[in-house]
Amino acid sequence: MILTGPSRCLPSPATVQELFSVARDANILPDISLDPILTTFLSLDSFPALQHQYEFLQRSMSKEQQTTFNLNLTREVGCCRVSYGGVGVIALALSMLFDQVAQQIRAPGTTQSHVSTPRSKTKRMFGIDTSSRIGLIIQSYLSLVPGIANDEEEMAEATELYDNWLKLELLDHYERMTTKKRMSTESIQQWLVGAAIHLHMRIHQVRLRSVPLGSVESLRLSYKTGLNHLVEGYTAYLHRNILEKVPLNPKPGPAMLLKDTTISNVTSSSGPIPNSSMVNSADNVINWTTPSPAAGNASGCKTNKSRENFGPCVLKGSDNTKDGVNTREEEDSMLGLLVIEPQRKVNHSVQHHPCESPAIQQDLVTRIMRAQDLERNRSFFLYSEKVFRSLLMQKNDFELRTN
Repeated sequence: MILTGPSRCLPSPATVQELFSVARDANILPDISLDPILTTFLSLDSFPALQHQYEFLQRSMSKEQQTTFNLNLTREVGCCRVSYGGVGVIALALSMLFDQVAQQIRAPGTTQSHVSTPRSKTKRMFGIDTSSRIGLIIQSYLSLVPGIANDEEEMAEATELYDNWLKLELLDHYERMTTKKRMSTESIQQWLVGAAIHLHMRIHQVRLRSVPLGSVESLRLSYKTGLNHLVEGYTAYLHRNILEKVPLNPKPGPAMLLKDTTISNVTSSSGPIPNSSMVNSADNVINWTTPSPAAGNASGCKTNKSRENFGPCVLKGSDNTKDGVNTREEEDSMLGLLVIEPQRKVNHSVQHHPCESPAIQQDLVTRIMRAQDLERNRSFFLYSEKVFRSLLMQKNDFELRTN
């Protein structure tokens, strides 16, 4: 029986975790989970969530601002009570309106810098992007809703119109992702948000008795199936795009050298060797250190004779040794590279054998997909019969203060 050790080209879990952490700290890990704010307003908790937001915004205002806030809201909706105001898409529309009006009346300098503006919040929630019109259609519909919510006939007509527009755009967007290689994190986010809001537009039409119940059931099953197919396609997309390259000319260490390799009194031909302990993976700042002189025969340098020696080395004092401070370009060229998507990439200094990169790429896909809240996405289209009936029976009106 021949005992064999672990393959050199299989990375350790610690290496994969370190690279995953680098991507997380650099904020390049993709997230295709539904926005929790969106799912809250499209749930049975919509009324208390809207009430909480309404009261929270006013607590941060002066008495005069509160009066102006409520007057402006009343002007926007036409009265002090909004029919179905605490329910689904209407609650979501009122939430957007509350943020918008509050932003307008706050005195200059009182807005906290860490609070997102209504525009940035909307863009983040709906994924407004030039790749499709889904976010723009949703934003246009929700900005219209507060002013027509109390007129059931007009509300039903407008919702039917936007329902058709959104349905066609979702179909086109789905086709672009699945057959025209337009898959991306932003694309699947847009489709998912569009499908969620489209489903609740249809639910509200059932409340208004303008469409049959069966149309909601069929739409829900259609989106559940579509989501499963898109997740498979997105996983394949990540497999094609994730790329990892090991840093060039790393500082030699026991895990990176063959047993018979000896290195003495050498420096990298590309410049000083980065001290990996001084690397901040979040902002890619490196303190470069020059190797200290070491006693020994310079002939101990083995140039390009070992796969573990990741770059040519030169004798100390060689003409190829660089003096002074490296430029940023030279520093970046020595760092490793981690690409998640074309626009999501970061340099890193995680050391490992180059042949481990393909396995690392596969492991990163697995970890990224496990990090997604796919169950919440799927469960959104898999309401239990009890919850589904409760959603259809929601009636909560929302009343604004008049003083």
